[in-house]
Amino acid sequence: MSVELNANNSVSMDVETILALKSANLAKSQTELEGQQALALIASTSVDNVSLPAVGNTGQNINIKV
Repeated sequence: MSVELNANNSVSMDVETILALKSANLAKSQTELEGQQALALIASTSVDNVSLPAVGNTGQNINIKV
């Protein structure tokens, strides 16, 4: 399918190619945004927020009944 514009010069553009390029450009933009969000999420984490192991034996007992 092609579109022809009649002016002084005849211009022919393949609509499928145009749509494919537009789709690829949108996918690239979306991928870049997702990458920026992932980097922001990684940067927002902090080593200070890591919980330390529990002191004592709380939660270390496992009751098994056979």
